[in-house]
Amino acid sequence: MKITLTEFVTLDGVSQGPGSPDEDTSDGFIRGGWLVPHLDGTFVQRASDWLDLADGLLLGRRTYEAFARDWPKITDPADPFAERMNTLPKYVVTNTLTEGAWNPAIILKGDPVHAVTELKAQPGRELQIHGSARLGDSLLSAGLIDTLRLVVAPAVLRTGRRLLTGAGTPSGLHLLHHEATPNGLLLLEYEVTGQARQGEYEGVTAFT
Repeated sequence: MKITLTEFVTLDGVSQGPGSPDEDTSDGFIRGGWLVPHLDGTFVQRASDWLDLADGLLLGRRTYEAFARDWPKITDPADPFAERMNTLPKYVVTNTLTEGAWNPAIILKGDPVHAVTELKAQPGRELQIHGSARLGDSLLSAGLIDTLRLVVAPAVLRTGRRLLTGAGTPSGLHLLHHEATPNGLLLLEYEVTGQARQGEYEGVTAFT
């Protein structure tokens, strides 16, 4: 299976609390809800297309508990995500939960890198990380992420928890797809290619 990481970020890399002011107020964060003003039909369609590729969700404990609280309440049959989010298998990386209330749920205890490496070896399409920025960052630094999908909002917050801050090997990326939505979101899809490359500038003639 491929491991994909889908994250909403601001232009300055903040991933905390995209959905509402009270979604995640940890560390005194009060700037939540920064993604919502820019949502549009193009974004919804692309996000639905991505979810179509999932054979399961890979989540950290905090994101799992937040999703478990909110997604089962969405019962509108016209909602483009709720049925799939509620029925897909959820693999939860945690050493504190013993069982999940939002099923089907599989608890992954112990070392996340080891657990995800075993999952990655199984047949299937995509195991998708949504939210769970700390988990995604650690798996990217360990070389376990295959595809990175970023939804970049036209906002600079200057505060809040940023997506990619952990230690680890630098990651090289190859841009597979890019698109701007009518409301200004940038949809960026990258293939992770290994360690980030380095070079030395030798003048413009080297690129012609």
